[in-house]
Amino acid sequence: MTNQYQELRISNGIMNDEDALRERIDNEGYLFFKRLQNPEKMMDLRREMLTVMQENGWLIAGTDPIDGIADVSKQCTEGDVEYSDVYHQVYRLEEFHRSAHWPEVMKIMEKILGESALPHPHKVARLWFPKYTAHTTPIHQDFVHFQGNFETYTCWSPIGNCPIELGGLAVLPESHKIDKVMDHHFSLGAGSLCINIDELEDNWHTTNYEVGDTLIFPALTVHKALPNLTEDRLRVSLDNRYTAIGSIVSDHMLEPHLNIFNQLKWEDVYRDWGSDELKYYWKNIDLTIVPRDFSYSNTGFNEALNLAQTGDERAKIHLSRIIKRDPSTEQAQQAAAVLKKLAV
Repeated sequence: MTNQYQELRISNGIMNDEDALRERIDNEGYLFFKRLQNPEKMMDLRREMLTVMQENGWLIAGTDPIDGIADVSKQCTEGDVEYSDVYHQVYRLEEFHRSAHWPEVMKIMEKILGESALPHPHKVARLWFPKYTAHTTPIHQDFVHFQGNFETYTCWSPIGNCPIELGGLAVLPESHKIDKVMDHHFSLGAGSLCINIDELEDNWHTTNYEVGDTLIFPALTVHKALPNLTEDRLRVSLDNRYTAIGSIVSDHMLEPHLNIFNQLKWEDVYRDWGSDELKYYWKNIDLTIVPRDFSYSNTGFNEALNLAQTGDERAKIHLSRIIKRDPSTEQAQQAAAVLKKLAV
């Protein structure tokens, strides 16, 4: 552990004490468990996911997929067409979706919630290339992306060992006590939104994660990814959301992740599954569904437009991605107009 970060507090000792779990997450804004999830199952899932990535050229041919040795020339990230093309092939894996329902995860979530837990259908994986640090997931609160209600919990776990240099998650303890959504601004990285660092204390907690380790926190806890500083290793993780059954859920959390970029449908996801058990499992649950609030992402987009006009390279990259995804959208046309003016 470097001087820059403090160690996460381990909560395995209170795993069977519901009151203690709720008190700690209410006070500290996170719970961290060593090897909560079965390492063998996680490594089996890792092999499945990374095999798909290797078949699509993201890993060096001839290497063992389990090692995750990336072809750095294929660098891309969320928002890139080439990322979604490969990511959504990984997304079709039945075991990837099943992992959010693994008993060890569901049991701990139900202890934290004090009632039955709903894993959101909108499962998420993060696939991060090395030597691409400008695109590291920035400082943020999850609510701006997943919405619904403040008692929506993120369950993050590396798929494989994840030492600090590979780029695990870091959290700011007690940051959730602000009890509101902080101002978020344009950034590169997943979600394209960040909180200004000068508004925060410098008290980041993280660890050298091992396979099976699990970090859980509510929607207002401030957190970030650390940069992948390795030479050639892909960082792969699970990043799922849970609420109490009956809680408010935003409508986009019932859709496949990143389908806004290419219209991926559930029937596409399910096509090669061997079981019907988890298909449309939420349809039989009485949910309170609210429409997605686009004000957060629209604020970021408008800031990117303004920044691009000042020559900001990050903003120009962001606008170029929007145009490449679908040049016919209103945002793409606005982005194209700005970039065209800059090119004159």
